[in-house]
Amino acid sequence: MLRLVASLFNLLFGMSVLLTGVGLLGSLLGIRAGLAGFSSEVTGVVMAAYFAGYILGTYVCPRIIRRVGHVRAFTIFAALGSTVAIAHALWVNPWFWGALRFINGAGMVGLYMIMESWLNSTVTNEGRGRLFSVYVMSTLLAMGLGQLLLTVGPAQSFVPFALVSMLFSLGLIPVALTRVPQPTPIEHPSLHLRQLVGFSPLGTVGTLIAGVTSGTFWALGAVFAHGIGLATAQIGAFMAISIVGGAFLQWPLGKLSDRFDRRTVLLLICIGGALLATAIALVSARNLPLLLALSFVYGGFSFTLYGVSVAHMNDQIRVEDMLEASSGLLMLYGIGAVIGPVLGGVLMSRFGSDSLPLYLASAFTLLTLFGLYRRRVSDAPPLEEQGDFVPLVRTSQAAIELSHPEASAAEVEPIDNQHAA
Repeated sequence: MLRLVASLFNLLFGMSVLLTGVGLLGSLLGIRAGLAGFSSEVTGVVMAAYFAGYILGTYVCPRIIRRVGHVRAFTIFAALGSTVAIAHALWVNPWFWGALRFINGAGMVGLYMIMESWLNSTVTNEGRGRLFSVYVMSTLLAMGLGQLLLTVGPAQSFVPFALVSMLFSLGLIPVALTRVPQPTPIEHPSLHLRQLVGFSPLGTVGTLIAGVTSGTFWALGAVFAHGIGLATAQIGAFMAISIVGGAFLQWPLGKLSDRFDRRTVLLLICIGGALLATAIALVSARNLPLLLALSFVYGGFSFTLYGVSVAHMNDQIRVEDMLEASSGLLMLYGIGAVIGPVLGGVLMSRFGSDSLPLYLASAFTLLTLFGLYRRRVSDAPPLEEQGDFVPLVRTSQAAIELSHPEASAAEVEPIDNQHAA
């Protein structure tokens, strides 16, 4: 595995540099929007535009990649991200920023597609899970590092936006120098909501709520931290430690779901997420060390919800249906990530910054109630039929095949679907 990771160093390092810029830009825009007088409601819509572009990009980007190839397409999308990043500093206007966020979201899903399909093509089925774990860890740590760069200059200045643009450009260089062969073309995802609900109502709703909670955090986490009075360095620490918590706690929570009824672990994640979000609202800025500790654990629970929901869905379906179902879940996650920041921004505008974690707690509570209902009306699949948990982040459909190699392997016997939960 070390030899494989070393051979892919250019790809992983280049993407990590680029994602450091992505992490910095998301929080920077939240802070800058507040300083510019954007209401939380407007900021929520502006930031949600990123995920709307992300959804569109899943259909548009595969065509571009097939037409010009992976290296040229990566260059196009990275250059687009670099341009968009610095354009935010030229005109601080919510309509303009919304358009830029939309474009950035569409371009970013293209970058994710290229990187993940590239990684997928370089490894055998036996090594895919371990390689994907390395990729997920490097992704989250890079975005966490980006939060710590918020102090490079005042948010009102040109400097942090220029740094984001530089990181996009620098991340392109190692990828352009790679000798890894280009993979096969990428297909766009499909969403068959009725089919997903038929497979697993809880997995479907869990994925939607995961989109709501994670999308809200990425879009409005820095806005919340700024609203409760944290300084720029403290905002960076708050965001970074939440992301690091997501990176390090996914594995233990996920592996717990492999050993017990997946629905029980999903319920524990929801209950924990609701309690931690409520505690964050109560602590606010009054006790920074406690706030950071709560944020670390909250990040672990919140970022694990998507992976456990997808794993629960996969427990209910045939192996050959995994890629299509997981692809649909990815789209559903994106829809939730659009809805979450919009509603969260409205609540913050009406009731103040402390309402955001309470909103997240409400989302976790709703999923808890639905999970309890599903436990009463359906049976869990036997533990021996449960697949292994794989840490997941919202990226592209190419990651689905990378994280679930069994779905792309040779034909196997269908799994009994009588336990739909």
